[in-house]
Order: sequence, then C-alpha cells, then structure tokens
Amino acid sequence: MVADLAVGLTRHGHDVDVYAATGSLIPGAHVIDSGIESANLSAALIRPGQPRHSLRALDDAYEHVFGIVERGGYDVVHSHGFDPPALRRARAGGAPVIHTVHLPPEPEAAEALREAQHASKPGIVVGVSASQARLWSPLVRFDRVIRNGVPVSLIPWSEKPGEGLIFAGRLSPEKGAAMAVEIALLSEERIDLYGAAYDDDYARDLRRRHEGDPRVTFHEPLPRAKLWQRLASARAVLCPSDWDEAFGLVAAEAQAAGTPVVAFARGGLTEVIDDAVTGFLVEPRNVTAAIAAVRSVATLDRRRCRQHAIDDLNFDACLAGYEALYASVSGRMAKDDDLAGDG
Repeated sequence: MVADLAVGLTRHGHDVDVYAATGSLIPGAHVIDSGIESANLSAALIRPGQPRHSLRALDDAYEHVFGIVERGGYDVVHSHGFDPPALRRARAGGAPVIHTVHLPPEPEAAEALREAQHASKPGIVVGVSASQARLWSPLVRFDRVIRNGVPVSLIPWSEKPGEGLIFAGRLSPEKGAAMAVEIALLSEERIDLYGAAYDDDYARDLRRRHEGDPRVTFHEPLPRAKLWQRLASARAVLCPSDWDEAFGLVAAEAQAAGTPVVAFARGGLTEVIDDAVTGFLVEPRNVTAAIAAVRSVATLDRRRCRQHAIDDLNFDACLAGYEALYASVSGRMAKDDDLAGDG
C-alpha cells in the first residue's frame, strides 16, 4: 500500500521521498536508504496477545530516521510505522506528521498515538476502514478514515474458475495459515501457501506437520505481479484471520483477480468482501462453515468479483483521499505558522 501511494503521488507530480529499511526498492518512486537493517529489529515484531518488546535499537532506529527526515524541509511527513517511537511523533521539524494505522487496537500503540494527538500541534491519525475505526474508538479517535485499495488495472484476472486454494500472507497465528490448511484438506482441495516465516516456531511446526503431503505446498513470498497471476488461477483464496484485520489487502487483490474469497467475518474483511456475491464471510473459527463456503464458490460469478474491486476497492480513491488530506494539513499548517509569526 505504501509503495502504491508513493508511485501514485509521484505520477501526479508530487516530490516524494520514501525512507525505508536497507534493501528496499519501489520501481517508480524515490527510496532513501535509512541505513537500518530490518533484521536487527525482529525482536520487536508485533505478536498479538504478547507484550511488545521495548528495544533500544528500535528507539535508536526511529530517532535516526526522523532526524534525517527533519532536515528534509518537507511539507508533510506520512508515517506508516507500527511502533510507539514512531507513533508518538506529532511533528518532524516544521512538518505535521500523519500516522496511518495498519493495526487492530493495541494498547502501547494507542498510548503513543494519544501522545501525538495531545501535542501543542497535534499529529493526525488515519484509519484504513470503518470497522477498524470503530474498534479503536474506545482508545483513540481517528481524525479520518481513508480506505486502502489495490491497483486493479495492474492485476490480471480470469473469468474462468481456477484450481486449488491459495493462502497468501505471513506465516503467523493471527493470519490463520494453519486453519487455511485445515479448511483446504477437509474440503478435499489442494492448497498453496505464499508467505514468509514471521513467527519461526509457528512456521516450522506448520511445515513439519504437512511435510510430504502433496496437497500442501509452501512457497516463498512472490513479487506482487507474480502473486496476482497465481491468485487469478485459483479456485478461491482463503483469509481465515484470527484477528481483526484492519483492511485485508490480499482479499481485495484476490477479487481484483476475479477470484472469490472465503474469510472469517472479522474487522475490515467485512467491508472488503461482498458476502455471497464476491465470496463468503463465515463465523470466526467455524471450520465447518468455511468448508461449506469453499464448496459453494462455484456458484459465484467471477466477473462480479472483478467489478466489485473496480467499483469499491480501487486504489485511485485511496490516493485521492490522501492528496486531499495532504492539501488540507499543509494548508492548515501554513496558516498556523502565519498566525504565530513564523512566516
């Protein structure tokens, strides 16, 4: 989503710099190597239900990056960090900081966002779905909701049903990879899983349990263009998330590829999937209902999946929303500065 935003803004004539971990590349956008090795921060990865680890390396990383950003003379700084050292920032030099939240409610993240919102010149907090905003509302008020989207015009699609099931996402408990395999096998379908081992123990155990089973194939993550081709060739895509997805990009990409989605009715997935039209939303953790849904996907019209993506999930609307937000925020900041006598 960040890559699409950077490319879209650049194409619209904006000067955009993306500060990212060493080795990052976005064709069509200008990426600045932050000098941060992402592997050094792996202990701070978010694991639902487990306390966040406060790492000095994490604090130092964000201090370093924001220090560089503050010298850049930017009009707006848009942060997509998941971590409290990023989320508590309200300003980067003279520029306002916009925080897009890509998480379900999380106490430490909420505390940091409240700090940003209560600064003398508050930071701006944006959510990516109405469902996410409702879940966060007891902890943090979102200033705006701008739904994510996918670049539908770039995603190939197939009108004809494919074969087999696909799970795409990190191999971790909250994404439901193990449950996806269970659903597939009980549906008498083969399944291909594409994703990195976010949780090493979980991924290792999952692979070991299904080692040698020709119906279950694990793949390394693919470049998006190749993954889109695979999504288009599948019978259905499984999204049995065991947490409240903030949005659900894989589900959106699958529908853009013409492929129905079977998902648990949680979080943003309830907005991304048109139930019984572009896929099926079933009760969370109800494997029996998910199996019935897999067996019913042949009744769905893949053309309607594609059209739903064009009409409701297209990235163009997301890009327009952020351009409008940037304009309003930078304009407001200029007025504030004029009133303060800062020029």
